[in-house]
Amino acid sequence: MSPVVAGVLQFAALAVALGLAYRPLGDYMAGVYSSDKHLRVEKWIYKAIGADPTTEMRWPAYLRGVLAFSLVSVLFLYLMQRLQGSLPGSLGFVSIPADQAFNTAASFVANTNWQSYSGEQTMGHVVQTGGLAVQNFVSAAVGIAVAVALVRGFARSRTGELGNFWADLVRGTVRILLPISVIGAIVLVACGAIQNFSGIHGVGQFLGGSQQWNGGAVASQEAIKELGTNGGGYFNANSAHPFENPNGFTNLFEVFLILVIPFALTRTFGRMVGSVKQGYAILATMVTIWVGFTALMMWTEFHHGGPAFDLAGGAMEGKENRFGIGGSSIFAVATTLTSTGAVDAFHSSLTGFGGGITMLGMQLGEIAPGGTGSGLYGMLIMAIIAVFIAGLMVGRTPEYLGKKIGTREIKFAACYILVTPALVLIFTAIAMAMPSTLTSLTNSGAHGFSEVLYAYTSGANNNGSAFAGLNANTPWFNTSIGLAMLLGRFVPMVFVLALAGSLAEQTPVPETAGTLRTNKPLFTGLLVGTVMIVAGLTYFPALALGPLAEGLAS
Repeated sequence: MSPVVAGVLQFAALAVALGLAYRPLGDYMAGVYSSDKHLRVEKWIYKAIGADPTTEMRWPAYLRGVLAFSLVSVLFLYLMQRLQGSLPGSLGFVSIPADQAFNTAASFVANTNWQSYSGEQTMGHVVQTGGLAVQNFVSAAVGIAVAVALVRGFARSRTGELGNFWADLVRGTVRILLPISVIGAIVLVACGAIQNFSGIHGVGQFLGGSQQWNGGAVASQEAIKELGTNGGGYFNANSAHPFENPNGFTNLFEVFLILVIPFALTRTFGRMVGSVKQGYAILATMVTIWVGFTALMMWTEFHHGGPAFDLAGGAMEGKENRFGIGGSSIFAVATTLTSTGAVDAFHSSLTGFGGGITMLGMQLGEIAPGGTGSGLYGMLIMAIIAVFIAGLMVGRTPEYLGKKIGTREIKFAACYILVTPALVLIFTAIAMAMPSTLTSLTNSGAHGFSEVLYAYTSGANNNGSAFAGLNANTPWFNTSIGLAMLLGRFVPMVFVLALAGSLAEQTPVPETAGTLRTNKPLFTGLLVGTVMIVAGLTYFPALALGPLAEGLAS
């Protein structure tokens, strides 16, 4: 079987698996966030944190809950790292320096999982499991909660109430992320991923030196790392490491975990607003972009550009033989079109155009299908922009799901789509103007610029993957990327929740003959075009200096 056919068959198998899970998981999540019943363990948690899950919140109160919980999480994780040298199970590792501890705390709380360190040489068992793994669960649950609050804004009328943040946070963790992660971890262990709390041990002598490995609760963290679109790996090689991702099946299974909740949330959205066709329209938009990007990635990575590529069957540099070009291309697109950031190949070794595809995937806003929760609310923001553009073209007041998109709503949506590009481009420009940045670059020219652009694109969009050629463990990069991650995560949430509150206060507008049908293929096409044009106008000049220049020169 040729590598191209194998890659296509892998993609087809993945699509079938996602299709089978779409309806039951989407309906289940809709039931979770619509139920007024609380499990016994949830009641214990509410009592422990002093929260009343029955109290409805308006958007300012919901936002205060999100920010307060996240602030406490940052402080807690920061202190754990700073005290690691005194904690049991530290494997002899010292405490983390202040700038790197801030960067890591901001990264995992922001659902980014950017890592400026080698996990197997830096973090002990307590920080890995009690700190990082915990944040993998709750940061993902926060994203879903904000998305559900926006969906309630569309579904409710004549009220500003969006639900209860603490109830949404606990339910998302206990009823969705935890049980699926347990199943996922069991599958990974059965396929060869490790799960233990062993210490550091030697595995032999190589080239005159000794080789050492440390164990860890890898399979359990790998499962939630992918399911929650987090991405931070136990090992520096991330999902290219055989302890995290042993074979071709686990590679495809991890991609399934990355995509299953973001895609299924479109079904949840349709059920909660009372029209599954609306969910299908959002799904069709996400699938169109996902399929298109995967096809482009496979084409550019399989393209034979010389004798070395001919012998290897494609661009194999930086890729694992056990995954091949097809599996690596599928993984690279999935992880950058979502806020995952896990990698099974080094993105710096992708072809020039291949690296550009991964960057553009993040720069779209990671909405195809995007992160757990963040992908849905990001796509809904783009749907509002698309409806607004359509309204301008036909001279009608734009409406979406029975809600008028007026001046207030479009301002919130516009602010949302401006925040992240501003962070990416401003921080990149400052970094490139600093002489010290040159010492962190492995490459010069277009590829060196791509390393910096990729870093801030990954941080501000809460992705977490790296171009692998940039030494980001410096005070400047740790601090600036940490700020980009926090601002890129929580400032957009302010506008999402404010928009949700504004929509929930409205009186529904009856549908008329002139109402734009947002559940039809025409709207899907308009939405795809809006997404690509907004990202293109914003980022293409920067991309032209990096991956596009490199691709055209190769």
